[in-house]
Amino acid sequence: MHIGSFDLEKKAAIVAVILENSPGTSRKAAEMGADILEIRLDLLGIRDLEIAAGTIEKIKSETRLPLILTNRSSIEGGKWEGDEAGRIRLLTNLLSLENGPEAVDIELSAGKEERNRVIKTAKACGKTVIVSSHDFSKTPTFQEMKTIFEEAFLAGADIAKLAVMPHSMRDVLELLRATLDATETGGAVCAIAMGKLGKHTRVIAPFYGSVLTYAAVEGTFSAAPGQFQVDEMKKIMELLE
Repeated sequence: MHIGSFDLEKKAAIVAVILENSPGTSRKAAEMGADILEIRLDLLGIRDLEIAAGTIEKIKSETRLPLILTNRSSIEGGKWEGDEAGRIRLLTNLLSLENGPEAVDIELSAGKEERNRVIKTAKACGKTVIVSSHDFSKTPTFQEMKTIFEEAFLAGADIAKLAVMPHSMRDVLELLRATLDATETGGAVCAIAMGKLGKHTRVIAPFYGSVLTYAAVEGTFSAAPGQFQVDEMKKIMELLE
């Protein structure tokens, strides 16, 4: 399992979320030790194909890091303000670029037809597909989380991503149990418990099989609650290896 040149079977990747001042933030993320960059078009406020393509080209030329393309829907906590057709069209057009992103993140909750269009385009272009699900209010039951992972793989995911909000340490344990279960059945997953209670999972989950962990570049502004900064994450993971 790879995203670009990064081999996820050797170790989990630290993904830096780029959500402001994209060229400058991307350079800083690379300097801090990020393995992969996630370009959040919705948070960057990019809706124009030409601007998006130019931004991606500049970031890739300056950092030489693989990119995950994300244009998060409002239903899953994103800031995309256009219609769904425009959101999907921007993703598919950018995936088709000769020197485009190496992976795409599409929500499990997206309409089946739209989701399939993104996945089909990505696979035709040799890109890695992340099918994601986010619950900002609670942690589903173990069986529900197991089902979410299974549905993501059935939809065509190379990596099934699940982010939840824990209300107890037992919630955190259930997420880690679901992560280990999915990994042992042969699927590549990314699992995150958000907020203060789940903050440590961003470091610990890779030891249970999570192949991606997300980190912030600027400490004052992160894409999800509980993110460490990239350099903090790198130091902690190196200590635990």
